Amino acid sequence: MGYRTPLEARIAKKATKAITDFNLVEDGDRIMVGLSGGKDSWALIQILDVLQQRAPIDFSIVAVNVDSGYEGYQHTQVAAACQERGWDFHSEHTTIGAVIDDKLESDDTPCSLCARLRRGVLYRLAKQTGATKIALGHHLDDFIETVLLNLFFAGALKAMPARLTSDNGQHVVIRPLVYVTEEEARAYCKERELPIIGCCCPACGDLSLQRQRVKRLIVELEREHPNVKASMIKALGNVMPRHLLDRRLNPIGEITASVVAEPSLIPLTVRS
Repeated sequence: MGYRTPLEARIAKKATKAITDFNLVEDGDRIMVGLSGGKDSWALIQILDVLQQRAPIDFSIVAVNVDSGYEGYQHTQVAAACQERGWDFHSEHTTIGAVIDDKLESDDTPCSLCARLRRGVLYRLAKQTGATKIALGHHLDDFIETVLLNLFFAGALKAMPARLTSDNGQHVVIRPLVYVTEEEARAYCKERELPIIGCCCPACGDLSLQRQRVKRLIVELEREHPNVKASMIKALGNVMPRHLLDRRLNPIGEITASVVAEPSLIPLTVRS
């Protein structure tokens, strides 16, 4: 059975590479997809469905939709689309929106708090649905924007892992779209006629000024260097700890020993 289109074949190839590189899906897995109704999660569950039919291993998929409780959210449209495609679906109605409105200061960004609350619900639902993995729709652009945001504004050199085990060791979160661009995810949803819906959160789509600036920076760089995204995602898997300043990675004694072993590393003294 072939792929429907060249785009689907390309995304399937990238998702398969991510699954292989990071051991994201294993035989007997039950993959719970966090399905918000946005383009990223739709692209994720659709390509997992395609791969499930072709994979040499057996795994199942269940879609879970977390309704934050905002008025007008069309969760029934998500349910109908899943039913039409034969996907196991579960919807969870919550009061996350009200909690955020009550806890957050007027000038704070609700996204991080919302993400933490939703993650807690997903962890609970993973147990309820018998899921062995929780799949999220973060794509390549999310990874490289996150590393730049942390680098520029948080003083940390970090992004997000393709596979993450929760602190208590009970849950495994996977991100199979790590090599898929946002543009590809958007085009794939349109191609497969998946119903993209908003979450109805008042802040939805209202990106922080910092993230907007990072997005613009990447677009500007792409105009001059079309492969800059590919280079950045490659860099996240090509870390050289000895060339960083974190003393936890480079204890002083080890740095001294490496300089003695490699005299070329000794800085030259410049005389005035």
